[in-house]
Amino acid sequence: MSIHLYYFFLVIISVLSLVALNLLFQSRKSKNLPPGPPYLPIVGNLHQLKQPLHRCLYELSQKYGKVFSLWFGSRLVVVVSSQTAAQECFSKNDIVLANRPYFLVGKYIAYNYTTLVSSPYGDHWRNLRRIVATEVLSTHRLDSFLEIRRDEILRLVQKLALKASTNDDDFARVELSSMFSEMAYNTIMRMVSGKRYYGDDCDVTDVEEAKLFREIIKELMVLAGADNPGDFIPLLRWFRLDDLEKRLKRISKRTDSFLQGLVDEHRSGMRNTNTMIDHLLTLQHSHPEYYTDQIIKGLILVIN
Repeated sequence: MSIHLYYFFLVIISVLSLVALNLLFQSRKSKNLPPGPPYLPIVGNLHQLKQPLHRCLYELSQKYGKVFSLWFGSRLVVVVSSQTAAQECFSKNDIVLANRPYFLVGKYIAYNYTTLVSSPYGDHWRNLRRIVATEVLSTHRLDSFLEIRRDEILRLVQKLALKASTNDDDFARVELSSMFSEMAYNTIMRMVSGKRYYGDDCDVTDVEEAKLFREIIKELMVLAGADNPGDFIPLLRWFRLDDLEKRLKRISKRTDSFLQGLVDEHRSGMRNTNTMIDHLLTLQHSHPEYYTDQIIKGLILVIN
């Protein structure tokens, strides 16, 4: 009985999928879209994309024009490689193009599409933009962190000087990319929470907490840039071909726990500093609906 029931549901799902695909491709044909290369059912133009991607898109623009359309699975993508067209898109029609696609990363890492970079255009997004412009990245707030930036730059220069002094030659070869990255993260997190998370053990605020922060950032960088086929071909989500969603759920819990710990630490008065978290928690008392813990954590996440 169970086998027959299984096959029955399989047939029903297959029929519904075919009907949905038929409606999808009919709707695609009826749209007044820019020109583009022919596409295949289900995968669209994904099979035509090659590395490096920018060269592939350039070659397509030479054939189909400065504005052309592609289908990434079920998602429509319009490629604009003309300066005048780009200006028209992002100045005259910026509100129309303000929304972001709903990817799996935004669901789990970006608090269900509620952060500044993932939220759809509307009252919530405008409120987040106002908070960032007036309370987080205003000229006055950035000027108040001038000494932090100076100190981190001085630390970098001293580290470079130390490497040069320990080398027998006149010049020392150093890998600057990681050093600039560490300086940037330390600067940001000192402004946000008053803590350093990169450098030698004697330089960081809390060794174990710093290690946890670096692990979280490393995994977030990997997963945020991960290509999820299910974002473009929803049918693949049924088959769970990889463990990306499971990894996203796991890192989202770790990230939220870490950020909530920072917020609670500052709320309890354990750290009496002039940081972004302190400032937002002060505003939370007068406007709790605008400065919830989730909004504060989302802002920290976006800034990093």
